[in-house]
Amino acid sequence: MAASPHTLSSRLLTGCVGGSVWYLERRTIQDSPHKFLHLLRNVNKQWITFQHFSFLKRMYVTQLNRSHNQQFFEVPFDSNMNRTKNRPLVRGQISPLLAVSFATCCAVPGVAILTLGVNPLTGALGLFNIFLYTCCYTPLKRISIANTWVGAVVGAIPPVMGWTAATGSLDAGAFLLGGILYSWQFPHFNALSWGLREDYSRGGYCMMSVTHPGLCRRVALRHCLALLVLSAAAPVLDITTWTFPIMALPINAYISYLGFRFYVDADRRSSRRLFFCSLWHLPLLLLLMLTCKRPSGGGDAGPPPS
Repeated sequence: MAASPHTLSSRLLTGCVGGSVWYLERRTIQDSPHKFLHLLRNVNKQWITFQHFSFLKRMYVTQLNRSHNQQFFEVPFDSNMNRTKNRPLVRGQISPLLAVSFATCCAVPGVAILTLGVNPLTGALGLFNIFLYTCCYTPLKRISIANTWVGAVVGAIPPVMGWTAATGSLDAGAFLLGGILYSWQFPHFNALSWGLREDYSRGGYCMMSVTHPGLCRRVALRHCLALLVLSAAAPVLDITTWTFPIMALPINAYISYLGFRFYVDADRRSSRRLFFCSLWHLPLLLLLMLTCKRPSGGGDAGPPPS
C-alpha cells in the first residue's frame, strides 16, 4: 500500500531532524545523562516531539552562553575570585550580548554629547579613555604588571576632561590634576590589592602584589611622596596660592607615613590603614585645592591707554 504524501513528508522530517537530534544527544549524553535518559524513555520513535525541541533549545542556549563567556573579557576569570564572583554578568543574571549592547548605548551617545555639547577635545579624551580601558588595560591585567600604570592613566583622564570642558585647552592645570589622580591611585590600589593577593592569584591576574610584592610597596610609598611634590607644584604653576601646599601638608604627610608603614611592615593591617586613608585623602585634597585656587585675572584693569 502506497504511503500518503503526508506520511512521506513526516518520515522525511523525522529522518533529517532525528539525525540531528541523535548527533547532539550523543555529544551531550556524558554531560547530562539523567536528562538524556528521561528524554529517551519518552521519545516517540516516529515523530519529533516537543521534548526534543525543548532539549535542543536548552543545549543551544547553554553552548551559546559558554562560547560568549570564553570570549567576553574577564567573566571566566572573575568567577574564580571572591570579590567578583557575584557580579551580575558572572552569575549569568545578564547576558554578555546585553552587557555589550548597554555599554555601546552609553559610550556612543556619551562621546557624541561631549563632542557636540562641550568641545571636541573633551570628546576625544573620552573616546581615548574608553579605548585605553577596554583594549589596553583589560587585556594587560592577565599579561603584565604594567596594567597598573596603564590603569592609573585611565583614572587620571576624567579630571583632565573636566579641566578641558571648562577651559577648552590642555594646559598646566589639566596636567597637574591628572598627575594628582595618577599618583593617588598607586597607594590606593596597591594597598587594596595587598589584601586580595590570593583572589588575584586564583583569577590569574598579573598584579604587583602577587608577582612583585616588594615593588608593590615601593611604588605605593613613592607616589605618596609624589603627592607632596605635586601639591607644592600647584602654586608654582600659578594654579593655587601658596596656602594650598601648606594646608595640604598634614594630610599628605600622614598618607606618606602610612605608605612608609606599609613598605616596612608589609602586612594586612598596614595595607588596610593606607587604603582607608586614601578614601578620604583625595576628596579632602581636592577640596583644599579648590578653596585655595588662584583668583581669576579677568578683573585686572590692564595697562592705561596711551
